[in-house]
Amino acid sequence: MGFKHVAIIMDGNGRWAKAQHQQRTFGHLQGSEKVREIAIAANDIGIEVLTLYAFSTENWKRPKEEVDYLMKLPDVFFNKFLKELMAKNIRIQTIGELEAFPDSTRQVLERAIQTTSKNTGMILCFAMNYGGQREIILAAQKYHEAVVNGIINKDLSPEIFEQFLMTKDYHAVDLCIRTSGEQRLSNFLLWQLAYAELIFEALPWPELTGDHFKELVLDATKRDRRFGGL
Repeated sequence: MGFKHVAIIMDGNGRWAKAQHQQRTFGHLQGSEKVREIAIAANDIGIEVLTLYAFSTENWKRPKEEVDYLMKLPDVFFNKFLKELMAKNIRIQTIGELEAFPDSTRQVLERAIQTTSKNTGMILCFAMNYGGQREIILAAQKYHEAVVNGIINKDLSPEIFEQFLMTKDYHAVDLCIRTSGEQRLSNFLLWQLAYAELIFEALPWPELTGDHFKELVLDATKRDRRFGGL
């Protein structure tokens, strides 16, 4: 059975740019352009949800100039590629707390979400101002409020708790790929990755090709996934 939900930690833009004797912002620009290629590749092989770690709750710690540049990238990306994504029937969604972003950035994201809302193909989900620990805390608060208000009882199960997560409408993550050789999750989808297959790819994000992405997914589907059983 093929994978339904693939998640990617798009790492290595800055280090790649430095190796090219360029500014980190150049790496982020090339990385944003790579999103289009990988999204189309994922759509081609029947993935239902592709979640990309685009901006974490910790990324605010970066230099202001870099953060300001990252805030402008959604506008650059969607101006260039939204028509093509529409033609591919791809639907844009986000997880994270968008209210922390500048109005201009948030409006660009909301416009892309609205424009593609009636598409029925693959969901391209950007994790923006997202952190796994923060998501779990927010879900726990929502669950508590639901109990206090008598909406649900206190009998909590993983299945019930998942209904309070930002990814409640998505299949559990089957595969998580992190590029650029780092081997950690960096606060990404901590609940959702409980039984996901993991790949730590040496290539930096700007160098990952659609064909190589497909190979990684195909190889991972051959693994024996037992989910704690025999």
